[in-house]
Amino acid sequence: MFSEGEIIERREKMLAVKNDLINFSASPLYKYRTENKYFPVIGEGSHFAKIVFIGEAPGKNEAMQGRPFCGAAGKFLDELLNHVDLKREDVYITNIVKDRPPENRDPLPNEISAYGSFLDRQIEIIQPLVIATLGRFSMQYIMEKFRLFLDIEPISKAHGKSYVAKAIYGDIQIIPFYHPAAALYNGGMRDTLKKDFEILKPVDKHL
Repeated sequence: MFSEGEIIERREKMLAVKNDLINFSASPLYKYRTENKYFPVIGEGSHFAKIVFIGEAPGKNEAMQGRPFCGAAGKFLDELLNHVDLKREDVYITNIVKDRPPENRDPLPNEISAYGSFLDRQIEIIQPLVIATLGRFSMQYIMEKFRLFLDIEPISKAHGKSYVAKAIYGDIQIIPFYHPAAALYNGGMRDTLKKDFEILKPVDKHL
């Protein structure tokens, strides 16, 4: 169990991340967000999660609600979590880019660079044992962040594998997955993702 002081400390640190994001006027997506009255999507879940899921960027539903993975891809992510007996409230779910890119396009390198420090702060606050990346952009960012340059390969080969890395607080596992949205356009991907997610089952015992 965690002390009340630890709970308050992490909550306050995450609130500071949220406030900085709300006021991040230097973001290349800030004008688009404010003109469309979207919310930045900080993330949600346990600040003491053993597993952090990192997507790429929020879509329209997410930007309108300020919540990650609350659309069709989010429903499938919930199904994947349920498949391995994980509860959404016990993990933490976020994205690299915290604001919606126009027309749901892929995040640009300058956008990933701009928002990366916020994600780095979140990881340091939560101190997860496992970082599960969802999609090739988050996989690339996290593999590079933890200096696994020699292990980087296409997501078609990396998905479902576990890579050991060192965080400032200790050893972690990095596990790349396809983005759940891929299953919305390719039905065969559903079974692949479900099978890949089963690597997370042993972690559940430590939640």
